[in-house]
Amino acid sequence: MRVSNIISISAIGASSAFAQNSTTGQLGDAAVQTGNPAGLAVKATLPEDPFWTGPINGNVKGSLTATSGPGGVGIDYEVSFSNLPTEGGPFIYHIHTAPVPESGNCTSTLAHLDQYIRGEDPACDVTRPQSCQQGDLSGKYGHINGSAPFTAKYHDPYTSLVEGAGAYIANRSLVFHFANKTRISCANFSTLSTNGTYPPSPTSYPTGGSGSGSATSTPSPSSTVPVTGAAGALNIVKNFAIAPVVVAFLALL
Repeated sequence: MRVSNIISISAIGASSAFAQNSTTGQLGDAAVQTGNPAGLAVKATLPEDPFWTGPINGNVKGSLTATSGPGGVGIDYEVSFSNLPTEGGPFIYHIHTAPVPESGNCTSTLAHLDQYIRGEDPACDVTRPQSCQQGDLSGKYGHINGSAPFTAKYHDPYTSLVEGAGAYIANRSLVFHFANKTRISCANFSTLSTNGTYPPSPTSYPTGGSGSGSATSTPSPSSTVPVTGAAGALNIVKNFAIAPVVVAFLALL
């Protein structure tokens, strides 16, 4: 009886862990994007004034540059942010579905680019970026911890600079957030260059299916600096979801 109980508890724990690690979009994992125009680069630069009306020392300064990846596969990103708020982090940034209107209203950018209808919850699994929302760049490649200037370079094979593709980003927007998803600032992309050459050839990347879909829900702006401890605690709980299995196992010995 004791052995069968142990086996049952272990099976439950394994199923829970598998469910957490197998999250993907309703239309499957994101596909690797190919055919990006050689040498094409676009850039989104945050404006001088923030969208958020709370007490911060001016707007976050920074930009995101996107260049066609090696051999036309995916996009090479270069990110730079400074003058970050002293609280409210870790900060996150995404590519949102719609462009910023002339009014500068960041809420009008709708939600993250999410062609495969994955949704924001549970949080992106950094070990399986193809299972995350395409626009969740900080979820896939790192949040911004602290208020020191932040720079990063990375390759994302699941977004595109091919006009008309579902993963196309140049007609969308960059949005910068507090940890609680409150929108601090946003910007549209503009074309930098088309020099007709590719960077060196890429390595291989996980692949997904083909998909289409719409953005997920849109948060509202706030003028209160968010408290972020709960989000970190939730991630810890998720990471130790199998702990009850171990406790139950020991109790049966």
